[in-house]
Amino acid sequence: MRQIILDTETTGIDPKDGHRLIEIGAVEMVNRRLTGNTYHQYINPERPIDEEAIAVHGITDERVANEPVFAAIADDFWAFIEGAELVIHNAPFDVGFIDHELGMLNAARGEPRLGPVAAHCRILDTLQLARDKHPGQRNNLDALCKRYEIDNGHRVLHGALLDAEILADVYLAMTGGQTALSLDAEAGGDDRAEAGGGLALRRIALEPGRLRVQPPDEAEWQAHRDKLAVIREAAGECRWDGLADWPGHEASR
Repeated sequence: MRQIILDTETTGIDPKDGHRLIEIGAVEMVNRRLTGNTYHQYINPERPIDEEAIAVHGITDERVANEPVFAAIADDFWAFIEGAELVIHNAPFDVGFIDHELGMLNAARGEPRLGPVAAHCRILDTLQLARDKHPGQRNNLDALCKRYEIDNGHRVLHGALLDAEILADVYLAMTGGQTALSLDAEAGGDDRAEAGGGLALRRIALEPGRLRVQPPDEAEWQAHRDKLAVIREAAGECRWDGLADWPGHEASR
């Protein structure tokens, strides 16, 4: 399954008040593995950015004055997300802004070529997921990082790509973890870090015969037998008694 973990920054709170997108950041995940593919774009909103918004994300009018407008980047952005499941924290906010931009673009082009997002992508709202898992608790991104012991110490201001990268870690932690390493069984496999947008996927070559199995020594076997005795005394039986031990060792009873 292809998923895009996505975040945006904007000029203000509500597109109905004329507010626009100024930054999009997204990272790609396939079958719960980060691929290293990212999308990141600053956008000229063609309007001033609210001071309250600047206090949150630190993006000023001067920073985006020479960036492309949304119409110039829309097709590339759409190609990156189309058909994927979008993983977004407080999805109605980001999707609302994206749909607003796409709606204005379609109107200008005179045809509904792109969007709406929900008609072409599945949407998973991690804020709702967190509320379901942790009712009555704070579930913003910083709180979730603390709860799941994810390092976000480098996050001073909000930024779309950084927040998307952090959200990917949070999402994986909330839903059972990540296959962080890909084992390449081919001899001579690639043993380098592949990085993109701050993410890294390290591939490790696993050659035949290099994985060593260390059998337990006698002290470890005795500790094992002692533990089974405790279980047997407490429960009246121990299912381990019916199982053979490792080859070459006596039965654990």
